[in-house]
Amino acid sequence: MRKNLEKEEIEGVLMSNYIGHLAFISQARPYMMPITYYYNKVQNAIISYSGEGLKLSAMRKNNAVSLEVDEINSVGNWKSVLAHGTFEEVQGIDAKQQLHQFAEGVKTIITKKEGHRPQSLKEFSARISSDKIPVVFRIKILEITGKQRES
Repeated sequence: MRKNLEKEEIEGVLMSNYIGHLAFISQARPYMMPITYYYNKVQNAIISYSGEGLKLSAMRKNNAVSLEVDEINSVGNWKSVLAHGTFEEVQGIDAKQQLHQFAEGVKTIITKKEGHRPQSLKEFSARISSDKIPVVFRIKILEITGKQRES
């Protein structure tokens, strides 16, 4: 049976995971790629970072994005959340604070789920070359939905 998730259930999925699929538009084509993220409930936003490339270039041109997060136990037992929002590049001291919150939040989720605490970003997130400064960004959530299937 399928059902819509309640707001608390949707937030639970976002708060207990750290890998999602980011959707964006580039050159009139949809793209989707996995990203490591942290959900900030207070800001109602997704926090992440990236190196320069297609993803950032596209989101700077068209800031409408979506993030999809799954919890799949089997074909008949899953939850899926889809958050639509706007991309915002974060800079300066705010970027440092957001990146710290991202790192600590993801480390906490990994500790709860996997039983070990990572020591650094490179253990669980995309590697940025050492001479490049990562771009920290937020997705301000405008609309969010969730579905569940249980056999």
